[in-house]
Amino acid sequence: MNAMMRRAVIGTAAVSMALTMAACGKAGGDKTTAASSSASTGGKSIGLLLPENATTRYEQLDKPLIEAKVKAACADCTVDYANAAGSAATQAQQVSTMITKGVNVLIVDAVDSAAIKSSIQAAVDKGIKVIAYDRLAQGPVSAYVSYDNEKVGELQGQALLDALGAKATPTANVVMINGDDADPNAAMFKAGAHKILDGKVKIAYEQSGLWKDTIANQKVTAAITQLGAPNIAAVYSANDGMAGGIATALKGAGISSIPVTGQDAELTGLQRILAGTQTSTVYKAPKPEAEAVASLAVDLLNNKAVSDTATASSTSGSGDKVPSVLLTPVSVTKANMATTVIADALYPTAKICTADFAAACAAAGIK
Repeated sequence: MNAMMRRAVIGTAAVSMALTMAACGKAGGDKTTAASSSASTGGKSIGLLLPENATTRYEQLDKPLIEAKVKAACADCTVDYANAAGSAATQAQQVSTMITKGVNVLIVDAVDSAAIKSSIQAAVDKGIKVIAYDRLAQGPVSAYVSYDNEKVGELQGQALLDALGAKATPTANVVMINGDDADPNAAMFKAGAHKILDGKVKIAYEQSGLWKDTIANQKVTAAITQLGAPNIAAVYSANDGMAGGIATALKGAGISSIPVTGQDAELTGLQRILAGTQTSTVYKAPKPEAEAVASLAVDLLNNKAVSDTATASSTSGSGDKVPSVLLTPVSVTKANMATTVIADALYPTAKICTADFAAACAAAGIK
């Protein structure tokens, strides 16, 4: 995930369920939620554009959490939703559709933070207030809600060093698989990780995995060929989705018991941590992030200032200074899983501790 994310008091995170295109209607299609109606009816309307459905959190957590908070804060508000399915061109079309519908406020989690700039300008020119969600889009946005993304990378880097222990030396080869360069969060994750890792280990191979498990698998397979299986000390993965593909590549090469990082606290990521094929993840609770952006959207719709809530400031790639809510991420390992995501009831324990993971759950104090 662009990931740079969000950060909070521990709350709720990403459910790892397989998403289907049916979950969002046609890929990239606009869809008004069941509880809402078209903005053209003249009611209070909020547009919600999420970037993709490969990462399970967006449709399983962010969308319903935002909708629920909007409904609680504004009974007569509607939410018009669309998912870009990873396409910047599709998302640009969706912004145009939201403008035509006449939404009052638009929440955008950009597929490509630079490419979306002209679309955001077009929306603002029509009097629509835009909030950048999770990823800081370029252009005249009114507010930004996310996690401290550089801190995410720092947590990942430190978790990798902690897992290496005495093996963390300047000659220890680390393979680094970053997120999609079009996602500004990916750059911040990368910067934070380098801040911690550089000089302490050797980044021997570094590539983008584009937030795709298949691409990450291919990149790590190439790294194994280039470096040699016995010469890889650890793998930095920017998120859990890619860590799944990485774990498969490592297993296929006969590599076991080396540190592998992640992010998003996805269900399968947590299970890999319990099984020992992934070392850590970063928990960015979706609930506080989703509720913060929903509250800001309602405030903007009602012409209230965002300064009371958005007390931080961020500078976008276009140089715009944006009032921001930046939440605090949490590193999760087997040692603290019970007191973090499990204590938050992120997933039902039974869903994590299936028969294959029951023994590992018991050993980790998860009941």
